[in-house]
Amino acid sequence: MDRTEKAAAIAALHRTLQETQLVVVTHQLGLTVAEVTNLRGKMRAAGAGFKVTKNRLARIALKGTQFEGIDDLFTGPTAIAFSRDPVAAAKVVADFAKSNDKLQIVGAGLGNQVLNAEGVKALATLPSLDQLRAQLIGLISTPATRIAGVLQAPGGQIARVLSAYANKDEAA
Repeated sequence: MDRTEKAAAIAALHRTLQETQLVVVTHQLGLTVAEVTNLRGKMRAAGAGFKVTKNRLARIALKGTQFEGIDDLFTGPTAIAFSRDPVAAAKVVADFAKSNDKLQIVGAGLGNQVLNAEGVKALATLPSLDQLRAQLIGLISTPATRIAGVLQAPGGQIARVLSAYANKDEAA
């Protein structure tokens, strides 16, 4: 890799880091190409990304971003998982690491905050942003549905009583 390729790689990684909310640093020692491809597919499905990085280039790309505090995590064979959703990348990485011991979570950066491996696993248990929105909409719409049901009930009862009297008069 010559200097221009390195500069382009650093610039691309820097842009990616500026657009994300969460960066999870992992050690991926011994993962096969098929396993990495599988992980990348899961990441894409969750709206996240996974990239094998060179430590020196990653440290340079971190400068000027909110993730400068995680530069000491880049030792050994590292890869990063990143996402705009503060939970998506952590969920996929933690789930993949449970079933594959070749991937180890080192730590993460969530905005300006540095998380250890346990913090990433705790973050992975939280619901995603889309799940939280769905829960909020459900909470808001449930009372409205109940109110509509209560308001319709007396009218329905009156209609059933009138229908019963009409059926009674026809039978007589």
